[in-house]
Amino acid sequence: MENLTGQKAIITGGSRGLGKATAIAFAKQGIEVAITGRNKEKLEETVAELKALNVKATYAVFDVGNYEEVKIGIQKLLTDLGGVDILVNNAGIAAFGTLNDMEVAQWSSIIQTNVMGMYYVTKQVLPHLIAQNKGDIINVSSTAGLSGNATTSAYSASKFAVIGMSESLMKEVRKNNIRVCTLTPSTIASDMSLELGITDGNTDSVLQPQDFAELIVAGLQLPRRAMLKSAALWSTNP
Repeated sequence: MENLTGQKAIITGGSRGLGKATAIAFAKQGIEVAITGRNKEKLEETVAELKALNVKATYAVFDVGNYEEVKIGIQKLLTDLGGVDILVNNAGIAAFGTLNDMEVAQWSSIIQTNVMGMYYVTKQVLPHLIAQNKGDIINVSSTAGLSGNATTSAYSASKFAVIGMSESLMKEVRKNNIRVCTLTPSTIASDMSLELGITDGNTDSVLQPQDFAELIVAGLQLPRRAMLKSAALWSTNP
């Protein structure tokens, strides 16, 4: 297995939910972690938890959907960490409603955050991975990006786009020894899912954020000759 100790990771949306669980799992592997988000207090709380695991940890406050903020924030994190080996594009938002009923501004906001946000962050990190001819990018989509449903037009459109962008990037940068993985998890008891009422979070029947984090770690630990192109995480309970 690949030894991850000492590697440096940037995780967007890393102060809670899937991002936080991934940050903690990384820290337990000895990975130095930088997280992003829009809530400074929550970022500081998470960074304190990461530092308690004896790894270097830092954060930057910015909106992934704002390119000017992304450029400044990513540069800060690259300076703080001294480089980057792993990027996890996790930041995302969701809202549900029929195509006709959802306000144009809300529909657009979901696309801006989930699609353009991933593009902006990746665009700023990728040149550093190419320069060192090595790296990993994990892009978080959803089962909603594999199949549309009533009231999910905006969210599904964004997650379908993430899959297309991610798979295209994978084919672009394999020659640079950069592995790009697209993840399509089913419902996980993340903060967002709980807030939207998608799940009750029952630990006996619903996927937990740490399950998702373990999948990412397992993919990163594969020998460099092997790449987890995509993976769908489901609960064993119907």
